[in-house]
Amino acid sequence: MKKELNNPATGPLYIEEAEVGDTLKIEIIGIKVNNKGVMAARPNNGVLGEFFDTPKSKIIPIKDNKAIFNKKIHIPINPMIGVIGTAPQNEEIQTTVPDMHGGNLDCKRIVTGSTVFLPVNVKGGLLSIGDLHAVMSDGEIVICGLEVDGEVIVKVHVIKDKHFPLPMVVHGEHIMTISSRKTLDEAAKQATINMHKFLINELKMDVHDAGMLLSLVGELKICQIVDPLMTARMEFPISILDKYNYKIV
Repeated sequence: MKKELNNPATGPLYIEEAEVGDTLKIEIIGIKVNNKGVMAARPNNGVLGEFFDTPKSKIIPIKDNKAIFNKKIHIPINPMIGVIGTAPQNEEIQTTVPDMHGGNLDCKRIVTGSTVFLPVNVKGGLLSIGDLHAVMSDGEIVICGLEVDGEVIVKVHVIKDKHFPLPMVVHGEHIMTISSRKTLDEAAKQATINMHKFLINELKMDVHDAGMLLSLVGELKICQIVDPLMTARMEFPISILDKYNYKIV
């Protein structure tokens, strides 16, 4: 990924044995953040930009695992990774842009204990990680969460001969397919199609049953609506995978 000053990322990391067509399995072992973060709201930026006549920035202290928004509001933090991606095959791409390579997904489920699956598009994968948030809601509506510096510990495995609909995330009791497109409608549709494909290919479900099951237990959610591409995710219960004796690699 091509780095930008306003959305920094560390990397790229060359992953031994990663060849084009492989999948990276990235376990998020830990995320440590600083004792303060920053937010900004600017005119003509984000969902509410039309209501801001002037820009405003805010430094928010973090104490006892809570963000001190003001004297009355202390928000429990849930440190997450905003940018996690591999290099695309034939082009540079800004770290602000999410796509099939991952990138600026701004998915609040990418936290300690999560596992992220990304494609290997070039030899070595070239993995980059950054854009940490101490806490962020779905949507990231003013183009930022609580932006913070920190450290991330990951464990990376190379998966051979698997063709998941990527990017994918496993967190807690759910597996997720993530998609980024020009519109939120397109992103939501593609995230759903990707999960449908996963159920058919991995669980060998009937095409109709897979669709009906998603309509019963699938949770379609917004990751962010402020980047150059919009991002949505489809969450599906791992408990159902267990019923099929399916284990994610």
